[in-house]
Amino acid sequence: MIVATAGHIDHGKTLLVRALTGVDTDRLPEEKRREMTIDLGFAYLPLDGGRSIAFVDVPGHERFIRNMLCGVAGIDFVLLAVAADDGIMPQTREHLAILDLLGVAAGAVAVTKTDRVDAGRVGAVTAEAANLLAATALAGAPVFPVSAATGAGIDALRAHLAAAGRAWSPPPARGAFRLAVDRCFHIHGAGIVATGTVFAGRAAAGDELVLQSDGARLRVRGLHADNRAAAEARPGQRCALNIAGQGVTRTVAARGDWIVAPGGAGPVSRLDARLRVLASERRALAHWTPVHVHLGAAETTGRIALLEGRELAPGGRGLAQLRLDRPLGACHGDRFILRDQSARRTIGGGHVIDIHPPRRGRARPARLAALASMDAPDPARALAALLASLAEGVELDAFRRARNLTGAEAEAVFAAVPHRRVDGGGDARAFAPAHWRRWREAALANLAAWHRTSPASPGLPEGRLLAGSGLRAAAGLGPALARELAAEGAVARRGSLVRLPDHDAAPASG
Repeated sequence: MIVATAGHIDHGKTLLVRALTGVDTDRLPEEKRREMTIDLGFAYLPLDGGRSIAFVDVPGHERFIRNMLCGVAGIDFVLLAVAADDGIMPQTREHLAILDLLGVAAGAVAVTKTDRVDAGRVGAVTAEAANLLAATALAGAPVFPVSAATGAGIDALRAHLAAAGRAWSPPPARGAFRLAVDRCFHIHGAGIVATGTVFAGRAAAGDELVLQSDGARLRVRGLHADNRAAAEARPGQRCALNIAGQGVTRTVAARGDWIVAPGGAGPVSRLDARLRVLASERRALAHWTPVHVHLGAAETTGRIALLEGRELAPGGRGLAQLRLDRPLGACHGDRFILRDQSARRTIGGGHVIDIHPPRRGRARPARLAALASMDAPDPARALAALLASLAEGVELDAFRRARNLTGAEAEAVFAAVPHRRVDGGGDARAFAPAHWRRWREAALANLAAWHRTSPASPGLPEGRLLAGSGLRAAAGLGPALARELAAEGAVARRGSLVRLPDHDAAPASG
């Protein structure tokens, strides 16, 4: 189980982690000198049965919120620190808003520095923290008054975390492997190591993986999961991959990169998403607003293109397209955070629906209906709804990549959904049976019309079988229809020409 700290600067997060684990997560000289967390720190609390809790200690200062966002990507549990002397502060609220946008629903609150105040003040801050959580996914999370200086309450908090860790069930290792890189460095005698959180799939020593940003091939020489040698890495783990490959150096991967299984999607510059604007915003989010986008461990700038109007009110939800200034790795379901143009405040967030949006017609009713279909969490339900809404069919490999499915998972989904599969002209394409029948009827009607207008022609080129139908057809659909109709005897083919079986080319009149 991965636990991240959260809370305002100087509310005792790092001291709290040290009291719980014995590990000082401030590792940088500047952190020691300034007595503040700047970058991510890591610690582990071993549990019985070979399990452990991985702590990610994040900075609380506003200036380092980008590092905080990197640290809370893919976590299972949050430990929110609120100092008893200060109470709720601005970064307490912003961190909590971020966690709510990321869907973090398991956690606890530590009211720290209780040795500095009286019991009345501790009670007031405890109630204040509980009230703050009430409007979020963390509503009802327990609150523990503690003091890292005296040790008061630490044992009770540690026991609660241990119980949560033992009760936690790792997510299934579905999908192709994805690891969000937050560090890459060299270890003498071992080589290059990349660390991060596993989002999906599994990887083991000897596996071939890919650095998504540039397609570089990597080989896993060995790995550690949750700070110990392991046979494989799985979702919900902090993982360190010892990697090798041509040209692999300590700079091959950087924070924000993804290490993924081969055959997946590459980085994307546009993605369609469902967006939520924080209710605390003072004004509506306008179409084409410039923003900072945080997804996984990555950050870039971009703009928001609203798809259901020109603005989205505070607290509102809607469909939007993110136009990114730098390509990022993403897939369906990934959660992201939006901050304003100056990166001073969090304004909203959401989750990814589609990483292959069309270049035109992004806000047309048919496209919005398709997005609603694609938003279903279950891939089989999403595919069935998408097939029903798209007469032009669905590119199956694009669907697989967007949902981060393995080949076997994709074929199981395809087998569960009735469709007509067409190979040729690029990726295989699937059609709902009802849509496929309409395409067949359109092809036969178009061919009959061709014979009437061009009776001397021996046939219609199969690539133009749908050219006069008035329908927008995918590449390769005409030849695919010609092959099926010929196999059924509905048309005759000669070379690349198609005709109705009873058509005889009339001689040209002299």
